[in-house]
Amino acid sequence: MNIQTPPRLVETQASLEARPSREEAEAAVRTLLRWAGDDPNREGLIDTPARVARAYEEFFAGYATDPVELLARSFEETDGYDEMVVLRDIRLESHCEHHMVPIIGRAHIAYLPAGRVVGISKLARVLEVYAKRLQIQEKLTAQVANCINDVLQPKGVAVVIEAAHQCMTTRGIHKPGVSMVTSRMLGAFRDDPSTRKEFLAMIAGQRSGGMEG
Repeated sequence: MNIQTPPRLVETQASLEARPSREEAEAAVRTLLRWAGDDPNREGLIDTPARVARAYEEFFAGYATDPVELLARSFEETDGYDEMVVLRDIRLESHCEHHMVPIIGRAHIAYLPAGRVVGISKLARVLEVYAKRLQIQEKLTAQVANCINDVLQPKGVAVVIEAAHQCMTTRGIHKPGVSMVTSRMLGAFRDDPSTRKEFLAMIAGQRSGGMEG
């Protein structure tokens, strides 16, 4: 029987195999500096190409990590716990795939266990892996929810992301103070209005509490 590598991994491996060298990346930054109208050889910019390359390694580290592996280890010893698990106000930093400028916000992730739970830090790490790729918020929201649902196979998954897009606030229409909200509800969170309401009330309560403080 032939076992095919999942498309997710094939795409990642292909992108890594075709990856330019650091020298090529730094040369590209120098080209952009010249295109912007500056001199990449002046004192203040001489080390900028190397700095940008290092920053991009951090910004886009998610391409080198498989989020499925992060959730592979789960635990059965829950003493029958089957209530909602919610992680609120997770800091989100990503980059818009259209203009390569930051997307800054926060995410709320919940799931209903079906016999197994996962370490809560893993939920935040799944978000981080997908966020550290070029993104649109709608796709990011779906990827996080779908990954948790596919690996843990819980009774339901909910993901809500609220973020400001600098492609809208610092260029183009120039509208600061605007945030975009996206959600992905699966299983019980989609089918059961009371479950969805409980989740939304929990994350709304956190926002209210923060404003009162």
